[in-house]
Amino acid sequence: MMTVRTLMVVRGQRLQAAAIGFVEALIYILALNRVVNTLDNPINLFFYALGFAVGNYMGSILEEKMAIGDITAQIIPSNGANIQEILRSKGFGVTSMEGMGKEGPKQILIVALRRRNLPDLVETIDNIDKDAFITIIDAKGLRGGYITFGRKSK
Repeated sequence: MMTVRTLMVVRGQRLQAAAIGFVEALIYILALNRVVNTLDNPINLFFYALGFAVGNYMGSILEEKMAIGDITAQIIPSNGANIQEILRSKGFGVTSMEGMGKEGPKQILIVALRRRNLPDLVETIDNIDKDAFITIIDAKGLRGGYITFGRKSK
């Protein structure tokens, strides 16, 4: 729960983070009460620590599956493939600009989207240009422009 709560705070989802924090504190107090009242039993300490570790691991998996939040993808095609037109035809908003790479001019594509739509974006790009360079950046929020809402990856 701590992992999901922390990520929600970072992404600006304060109310959800507060609700999770409330439940997390209740669980923490109840579990710690049992451990503190039985400090003479090292097995309880071991299982408390194990539960904490497993909770962190499962929280990171859960957060990844929930795919909450927004991201910005920067795509630099490796070849002259017209990725931007195909992405637009699939409903993604694409901004393009020119940059300078080691070997000359490069096209840079920027796509703002919901995290849950990332698998569809990456699959589309991979089908066109497997060697495209893609960076994914967490965005605290999106406002204005053309943003793909409600698309689900297959």
